[in-house]
Amino acid sequence: MMQERIEAKWIRAFETVFGLCAVEPGDAVAILSESQSRGINVQLAELALSAMGARPFHIVLPTPPQSAPVPVRSTGASDAVQGLAPAIEALGASALFVDCTVEGMLHAPELPEILGKGARGLMISNEHPEALERLAPDADLEGRVKTGIKMLRAASEMRVVSDAGTDLTIRVAGAAAGGGWGFTKRPGTMTHWPGGLCLCFPASGSVNGRLVLDRGDVNLTLKRYMEAPVTLTIEDDYVTDIAGDNLDADLFRAYIEAWGDREAYAVSHVGWGMNPAARWESMALYDKTDFNGTELRAFAGNFLYSTGANEVAGRHTLGHFDLPLRHCTVMLDGRTVVDRGVLQGDLAA
Repeated sequence: MMQERIEAKWIRAFETVFGLCAVEPGDAVAILSESQSRGINVQLAELALSAMGARPFHIVLPTPPQSAPVPVRSTGASDAVQGLAPAIEALGASALFVDCTVEGMLHAPELPEILGKGARGLMISNEHPEALERLAPDADLEGRVKTGIKMLRAASEMRVVSDAGTDLTIRVAGAAAGGGWGFTKRPGTMTHWPGGLCLCFPASGSVNGRLVLDRGDVNLTLKRYMEAPVTLTIEDDYVTDIAGDNLDADLFRAYIEAWGDREAYAVSHVGWGMNPAARWESMALYDKTDFNGTELRAFAGNFLYSTGANEVAGRHTLGHFDLPLRHCTVMLDGRTVVDRGVLQGDLAA
């Protein structure tokens, strides 16, 4: 297990990211955390902001009691705030709020109200600071991600195929498309560090076909590389069959069934990774306690399929899988943007 102590290099990495977020001396910056947050990241945020002349302050909430039938992992939908009006007001009144909650506020129900008050948000993923240092945002990534988002917004259909047997058709017309590159300067927007994703939330009834999770693909909710193929049949957004006579399939079935919620089987979002600094093999090098997995969502050329909540389709659930796949080909209206796991054209570094 790596040590968690304050390192000058980590303070500098946090300063770099806050600088890319246009933090100025005198800015009021809220640091949102909960009792189970990774303490060193909260401390590093305060120290870096103070060194920059900003005025950081803390909002610390108790981690709520567990209400789910299974452990909740990697949802991006923290329930720490629980609609607490004074906390929402303070976050919204800040120039920037730094999200150090365990699950993150990306899909939290309070986020639209907070951003609507004019704040901008930076979610610091619950990673060991060594990973954050290594994946500090590259300003050049912003342009490439924006190009990918424009492609998504202009497209009507995404098709995803692989030699392993994946063959998905996804209607992206009417989808909410976006992405992140690890920093934000614009009020009313939210990003996450590490960054490097282009994705969309398809409208209801948009996804059909077959998704094959092959050896070496990733189940991030379980923090596990797939060791044997698992085939998902998807009909009108919902996983209707999970095929595989192996441990990976058994774990997938057990976790998703435990929610007792049909919406846990539905598509949440789809997209691809854009960050050339992110590494597929990195999960093998960290203890689970030191690793949250945002890096594997972002490694360049992966196809990311996620199940669970999708506000665009009117679906809400805490049941969630993030599934980065290697070696897929992604096409938008017939144009190849990822070829067997390799970014193409203006998307490539």
